[in-house]
Amino acid sequence: MSGRPVKHSLTLRGHRTSVSLEDEFWDAFREIARQEGKPLNALAAEIDAARGMESGLASAIRLYVLRHYRDRANGPTAP
Repeated sequence: MSGRPVKHSLTLRGHRTSVSLEDEFWDAFREIARQEGKPLNALAAEIDAARGMESGLASAIRLYVLRHYRDRANGPTAP
């Protein structure tokens, strides 16, 4: 696998956009979408809607992936 970002096209709310992520992040992002039973474009649109304007979509996806696996590693949180 390459450490260089790879550009892929996504469709967010009917508009095409390109996102560059490293292969490992693409693989993890696809896995998370599959686990959540969502199309990749739908999950990307959710992340896009929740991100602040100060961060790009690629960064928001990387952080989403990181948080997902961190939360999984830490287990359920106490109420």
